[in-house]
Amino acid sequence: MKALILVDLQNDFVEGGALPVPDGKAVIPIANTVQTAFDLVVGTQDWHPPDHGSFAANHPGKKPGDQITLGGLPQMLWPVHCVQGTRGADFVPGLDRSQWAAVFQKGTNQDIDSYSGFFDNGHRQATGLGDFLKKKGVTEVVVMGLATDYCVKFTVLDALKLGFRADVILPGCRGVNLQKGDVEHAIEEMRGAGARIAGHS
Repeated sequence: MKALILVDLQNDFVEGGALPVPDGKAVIPIANTVQTAFDLVVGTQDWHPPDHGSFAANHPGKKPGDQITLGGLPQMLWPVHCVQGTRGADFVPGLDRSQWAAVFQKGTNQDIDSYSGFFDNGHRQATGLGDFLKKKGVTEVVVMGLATDYCVKFTVLDALKLGFRADVILPGCRGVNLQKGDVEHAIEEMRGAGARIAGHS
């Protein structure tokens, strides 16, 4: 069985949000169209406490883009985003969620970040997504959303590590590209790990 994973289609990650991914809103109609072809659709949701350690605002003298150590791991600092219960953490208006089976929240522990929809960045705690999919008999996942070079990439890599086949719908993704080439590197990393990349030469 094949499942569609829609990654972090939230207000803070599109135009007008706290951490907008360039052209992020363009993936919403693609998500709405694509999901009609799947029997199982799930979403992931960045869901941070206000005191999350990845927020530059919680580290005096630091700014977004600075690197620190968080939970024993290298951590990029970000603007405050996707705080639990805020409009920024809500899904983008116009996103059809009528057939979603479940939403898996991530980044809920203030002491470690979580890019992947399956685990935190240290693989210390699972979100429940992997077990959910396996119980449903899923063997293959198709992934799209925001952002290509962070949460999409790590969700795909973890899916492969858990034994799922993984496809990426590249036209349904947009990247941050903090450093020139980040998106292309992410695509090659996913492909190198065994993912099939749809919509990419």
